[in-house]
Amino acid sequence: MSPVEISPAKRFLLLVSVSICAAAGLVYELALISLSTVLNGGSIVETSLIVAGFVAALGLGALAAKPLLHRAEISFLMIELLLGLIGGMSAMLLYITFVIIGQSLIILTLSTLVIGMFVGAELPLLMTLFQRGRLVDAATSGSVLATLNAADYLGALLGGLAWPFLLLPYLGLMRGTLAAGLLNLTAALAISIIVLRHDLKVRQFYVIMTGLLAAISVLVVLFIRSDGIITTARQRLYEYPIVFTAQTNYQEIVVTQWGKDRRLYLNGGLQYSTRDEYRYTESLTYPTLTDTTESVLIIGGGDGLAARELLKVPTIHRITQVELDPMMIETANTVLLADNQGALKDPKVHVVIDDAFSWVRAGGDGQRYDAIIVDLPDPDTEIVGRLYTEEFYAMLLKQLTSRGIMTVQSSSSFTTPDVFSRIYSTLQAAGCHTVVPYHVHVPTFGDWGFNSCFAGSQPFQLPATLPKDVKFITPEVLASATVFGLDNQPRKLDPNTLDHQRIVDDLRRGYRDTGA
Repeated sequence: MSPVEISPAKRFLLLVSVSICAAAGLVYELALISLSTVLNGGSIVETSLIVAGFVAALGLGALAAKPLLHRAEISFLMIELLLGLIGGMSAMLLYITFVIIGQSLIILTLSTLVIGMFVGAELPLLMTLFQRGRLVDAATSGSVLATLNAADYLGALLGGLAWPFLLLPYLGLMRGTLAAGLLNLTAALAISIIVLRHDLKVRQFYVIMTGLLAAISVLVVLFIRSDGIITTARQRLYEYPIVFTAQTNYQEIVVTQWGKDRRLYLNGGLQYSTRDEYRYTESLTYPTLTDTTESVLIIGGGDGLAARELLKVPTIHRITQVELDPMMIETANTVLLADNQGALKDPKVHVVIDDAFSWVRAGGDGQRYDAIIVDLPDPDTEIVGRLYTEEFYAMLLKQLTSRGIMTVQSSSSFTTPDVFSRIYSTLQAAGCHTVVPYHVHVPTFGDWGFNSCFAGSQPFQLPATLPKDVKFITPEVLASATVFGLDNQPRKLDPNTLDHQRIVDDLRRGYRDTGA
C-alpha cells in the first residue's frame, strides 16, 4: 500500500512541532551551559566544548537517522520520547551526579553528545514525513527543506529567548529544563494523536502513547518535587545546614548556618564565614584608607561587609558600590543583614547594579575616588577574569585621585601563588606608581593575599585612628603582613590581559603546578 500524502493542515502541525522541538533542543543546550557555569565555573573551554559538541552531535544524529527513514513515523515519536525525557531530566541528573562524584567535564560532554544526536535525528525524519506520498522535483524538495529549516531556526530563536528571559528567571535551572521536556513530550503526544495515529499500527500507537504519558508523568512528578530533590542533593555539598538558596541569572547563592557560624557561598565557593570574616574584611579595607579619605568605590563586595567597615570611618562621606547581581544585594539586605549591619541601606552608600567592566569603561559616575576596593570572587572563569586584567585596572586608576589607593583581593598567596603574583604584576603593568603585596591568615581560607596599588608616592600604613571595634588589624599586623617566606615570594609574571587571560589557568592549576 502506497503511503498517503499528509494534508496541508497536518503539514502545518508538523512545522509547529519542528519549531517546538528546536526550541526545546536549544533550551537543553543552554541548560547544559548554565549548569557548567554553576558546577564548574563555565569557562570558555567548557562552553566551547558544549557548543561544538552539540553541533557535531547534530550531524552524527542526522547520519544515525538514515536507517530509520523507512519507519519515519514510529522512529520520530520514539526519538521525541527519549529526547523529552532525557533532555528534561538532564539538568537535575547532572546536578545530582556532580553532588555524588564531583565535577566531571567528561560527563557533561557525553550528555551534550547524547542530547545533540537526538536533536540531529529529528530533521531528517520530519523531512521524510513531510514528503511522504509526494513525487516532487529538486526545486520542490529544496523549497520543503527551506521551510523546515525556517521553522527549525524560528524555534531555536524562541528557545534562545525563552531560556534567559522566562524559564531560568521564573522557573530556575531544574524546573526550566523540565518544562522544556514537558513541552517536547506534549508536542510529540499531539503529533501522534492528530497527525500520525492512522499511520501507526495499533500496537505501535498504544506503545508510544503509553511511553509518552509515562514520560510526561515522570517529568510532572519531578517538576513538583524538584525543590525537595535538589535541596537534599545540594545539602550534601555543604558542611552545615542550608538556610537560604537562590539561583540567579549570574550565580547560585547559598547561605549555611550552624550556631553562630553563618557562611556565604557563590557557585559553591566559600565567600566568608562569620567566625573570621573580620580578618579578611579589615585587611582589605583599612590599608586602603588614609586620614583624609572621603570617597570610596567598591567593585563587587555584594555581601556588604566592606561597606560595613567603611561606614565606621567618620571622614568617609560617599561610598559607591558596583554589583552585578541584584539578588546578591537583596540577600545582603535580608539574610546577611546581621553580618553587614545594614550597611547597604545606609544613605552614604549608593548601590549601582551594573557590570563593573562596562560601568568603569563608560566612565563610572564621572567622579574620582580617594580609595577603590576590588572585592570580587576568584577569577575561575574568563567572565570574572576580565575584571583582573591590565585593561580593567588601568581604567580603574583613572577613577583614583592623585594620592588614591586601590586594593585588590588576590586569592591565597600560598595555595595559588601564581594568581597572587599575576595580580601583583598586572597592577604594575597597569600603571600603579607602587604595588605593595601583603597577606594575612584567615582560618577559614588559610593564607590570604591582597595587593595595594598606589597612584602616587606614599607610605603603606593604616590611618592614624581606627574604629574602636576593630578586632584584628594593627600597624604591627600590617607591617608583618608584607613579609613573605623564601618559599613564597611575590614574583614578576606576564600581566593578565583581555587577550590572554593567564590568571584563569593559574587558578585552575593551583599550588602544585605553579610557575608556568
